[in-house]
Amino acid sequence: MTTISQPSQSSDGRRKFLFVASTGGHLAQLVRLSANLDASVDSQWITFKTEQSVSLLEGRRVVYVPYVRSRDYLGVIRTLRLARDVFRREHFDEVVSTGAALALGVFPNARLARIPTTYVESVSRVKGPSMTGRIVARLRLARTFTQHPSWSNSSWKVHPSVLSQFDREEKPSPVDSDAPLKIFVTLGTIRPYRFDSLVDAMLATGLTGDNTTWQLGETDRPTVPGAETQITAQEFERYSREADVVVTHAGVGTILGLLEMGIYPVIVPRRKSRGEHVDDHQEQIANLVKTLHVGEVCEVDELTSETLRRAARYRVVSGVRS
Repeated sequence: MTTISQPSQSSDGRRKFLFVASTGGHLAQLVRLSANLDASVDSQWITFKTEQSVSLLEGRRVVYVPYVRSRDYLGVIRTLRLARDVFRREHFDEVVSTGAALALGVFPNARLARIPTTYVESVSRVKGPSMTGRIVARLRLARTFTQHPSWSNSSWKVHPSVLSQFDREEKPSPVDSDAPLKIFVTLGTIRPYRFDSLVDAMLATGLTGDNTTWQLGETDRPTVPGAETQITAQEFERYSREADVVVTHAGVGTILGLLEMGIYPVIVPRRKSRGEHVDDHQEQIANLVKTLHVGEVCEVDELTSETLRRAARYRVVSGVRS
């Protein structure tokens, strides 16, 4: 099994990386992967400015750039110009990215500067690389890695999956079957996609109310009391830990964060046909979670009160899988 290489080290024993990732699941995965690289404190990050990135990257050197939407070619060109200034100011030993399109605005500059580049495809890409991944591989902008052995080849080497260490078990003290559930609903922050169908399905369960906390992102619903657009990483953790059950879209960053806290979530994938995402890759990560038995996965029209109560009986443990 291949991992990100660590060639010659700097004089202080640590290498200076430039980490590049869009916010959401891409950033969450890269933060986790970077922990194994023993990066210099002088390493730098390029991402978008959101509550998540500010919280996750607190105390680190960060360059915030304007948001690049999926398949936003003008945004990539804009990032190319901004990244050029970063490389003019300082040198890095390696550039590492987990996508998405933001990587395409940084890798060309790194290649021109003869800096090694590494691209690790998102764990959500179960069946093959994303469009960004295909472009990176086709143009040979970086060494490319997949987190799924099933589609690895001579171009795409295997990197250990960020989801490989989790399993589920029953809670020692489950919630009483008749007691009201404290629920946290979190829909991520990807723009410009709404997820009204999940909000409607949750309301239809009859279990939402004063004990429900909502983080809705782009899904602005003024009639939902107490709904928030974005929350900090600290708030996300607090709301998740306080809840009996957490309901989320199939966003890798959200899922990974919940599993790391030992939470067995209810996961509902967004669908392209309803205008909820650019494609149906969330179905792939949802199916992977279902296969690993670390989340209660269902389509939006299958979400019921029993789904929520069933999920509330379990928790996630780490260090089980290899």
